[in-house]
Amino acid sequence: MIDLKFIREHPGALDAALKNRNGTPLEDELLRLDEATRALQTELQKIQARRNANSAEFGVAKSKGEDTQALASEMEILKKEMAIIKNESDAAKEKLMSLLHSIPNLPSDECPVGPNEEFNVEVRRWGTPREFSFTPLEHHEIGYKLGMMNFERATNIAGPRFVFLFSDLARLERALAQFMLDIHTKEHGYTEVYVPLILEQKAMFGVGQLPKFEDDLFKTTLGSYLIPTAEASLSNIFNGDVIPEAELPLRYTAYTPCFRSEAGAAGRDTAGMIRQHQFGKVELVSITTPEQSRAEHERMTECAETILKKLDMPFRTVVLSSGDMGFSSEKTYDIEVRLPGQGKYREISSCSRCGDFQARRMNTKFKNEVTKKNEYVHTLNGSALAVGRCLIAILENYQQPDGSVQIPNALTQFFGRDRIYPA
Repeated sequence: MIDLKFIREHPGALDAALKNRNGTPLEDELLRLDEATRALQTELQKIQARRNANSAEFGVAKSKGEDTQALASEMEILKKEMAIIKNESDAAKEKLMSLLHSIPNLPSDECPVGPNEEFNVEVRRWGTPREFSFTPLEHHEIGYKLGMMNFERATNIAGPRFVFLFSDLARLERALAQFMLDIHTKEHGYTEVYVPLILEQKAMFGVGQLPKFEDDLFKTTLGSYLIPTAEASLSNIFNGDVIPEAELPLRYTAYTPCFRSEAGAAGRDTAGMIRQHQFGKVELVSITTPEQSRAEHERMTECAETILKKLDMPFRTVVLSSGDMGFSSEKTYDIEVRLPGQGKYREISSCSRCGDFQARRMNTKFKNEVTKKNEYVHTLNGSALAVGRCLIAILENYQQPDGSVQIPNALTQFFGRDRIYPA
């Protein structure tokens, strides 16, 4: 959530940022509602003061046995005026907060300005794309030939964008999750967490999923939501709390299934496992002070890149343009792995710095050791990695002429063998 004080003190900054995010100008409407809300609140306080004075005067007059009818009538009038002003104040505040909650985070000045992914900027590239003596297949073709990937049977019982993985591919999914969690906990210092997969409205609001993205979520009959990513659970661990500064940064990781309705993805990536309603992901979340935030973002991105380096899969890292970032992010790096079957790089991780945007919505603060004041924390989140997409990348990068798939060296101790053969 954007700080209203910042908007008041920096005229034009909000609309400039919204323009860079492909949004419409909102500053005038926001400030008008803000001014109206504050004016009504001031009026309410004045009436309350008059009523308090009137009440005191009424008490004195009554104790002296004087006529209090006029004072009682005035008190009744003031009571009715207060009710009217309070209703107007509540309505204006509700409109103000509704508008404020719809505004995305302001892009950092480190982000390239542009309306879409075409304006993303590559910052580094690692590894050499593999060359094949045959035409490389896409992952769903490989999975079909292995006899271990079936979309038709999943669609029959769950609908489109679901998959059955059998035998060694199910084993590979499990091995990848274990491999990633071990690296992040043993080498990168993250604490593993088992998290709730269903969250209440306030938690989804806290990370910016609600109200804007309700159509992308799976909602239960009780009004709670299946998580679209473990970020939603991990970032909310300290919802409403004040954390001692000495405990920061806090770093958490979790492997969970993730659930997304993909409401805006009609016609996109309909073949294969690239875009599913249910998928596994290892998530990283950091909670920091404002001073630690930028360095933590670089560190988190490097942690995600490390997984691909250990698996020896070529990738590139791009910084997203202002118009391509997620709602809560002020700066995002996307890591894109090379998929030989598609002949292109595809996203396998997003690492985002959210500043205090989510913290304001969650009311999560830290106690500053110097000022002794409570300040909002900064939050960061990153995929490290999307397990299903990592499985896809292994199938395409390590496919062999005989139809088998080699297992990367770093993964063999978790998988138990060095190759997958057709069933």
